[in-house]
Amino acid sequence: MAASRTPPQCDISNPQILCIGEPLVEFNQSEMDGRYLFGHGGDSSNCAIAAARAGASVAYFTGLGQDEFGDSFMRLWAENGVDASRVVRNHRAHTGVYFVTHTEFGHVFSYLRAGSAASCIGPADLPRELIEKAKILHVTGISMAISVSACDAVIEAISIARKAGVQVSFDTNLRLRLWPLVRARAMIDLAMSQTDIALPGFEDAQQLVGIDDPEAITDYYLRKGAKIVALTLGKDGCLVATPSERKWVPGISVNAVDATAAGDSFDGNFLAEYLRCGNPFTAARFANVAAALSTRGYGAVAPMPYHNEVREVMATELP
Repeated sequence: MAASRTPPQCDISNPQILCIGEPLVEFNQSEMDGRYLFGHGGDSSNCAIAAARAGASVAYFTGLGQDEFGDSFMRLWAENGVDASRVVRNHRAHTGVYFVTHTEFGHVFSYLRAGSAASCIGPADLPRELIEKAKILHVTGISMAISVSACDAVIEAISIARKAGVQVSFDTNLRLRLWPLVRARAMIDLAMSQTDIALPGFEDAQQLVGIDDPEAITDYYLRKGAKIVALTLGKDGCLVATPSERKWVPGISVNAVDATAAGDSFDGNFLAEYLRCGNPFTAARFANVAAALSTRGYGAVAPMPYHNEVREVMATELP
């Protein structure tokens, strides 16, 4: 019997997690005849929604155009219990868009994001008090890559968080269409040196640090100063390490049709569960299941599971 999709009841008056980045309207190819499903994406927005569905109180900060796509995001966040009260609406810039095309080699992304409202955000726009009150600030490589001002905003947000004793979570999410590898390496290394919870993807890390061994990659980020490293390995699960312990946490097998945003789903569920239980290995097991379940439908947001769905699978289908 399939689990019911029950949204958790969260108090968003005092968000535990604050995500900053770039939301993108999504058109995801559902059939080979060229039909596309309208949806929503953007790595940090996906993470925020995943964390909210997992039961955390979450806020999101970005810039949106004064357009219908921007309005649709405001509705989406409201429907998922994400506080978007500090989002900046920009009448001079548009909300970003991307298309997902599915081929025999996997999914291919095409973007219309240059000059987007999110890319216009700078340090002066940041909601400082929201950052200071959060328990975790989550940002990504894409949050930094979309513009110089956005990169400056992320670095400033990290600085505000660290001064306030707020944990910083960072996902590498390397996109070489947005910036050259040399700059990506420099700026992501800078961010990772100030990160408490490092969430690198294996393929990203291979390019960023020039290491092919997962154990050595986790060691690299621990030396940078991370207290937790969760290196995601796709269907093989993840390797989770702290300065004193490390474990391979296996994934689960599902009938996957679209892996869009599976990594973002992992991030949001990991952060939510870590806040709940305080154990990164337990959080990774929960997040692996959630990420796998998110691949069973098309689109970034629609297939993301709710907390009770993940719990039911863990209770009935895992050893």
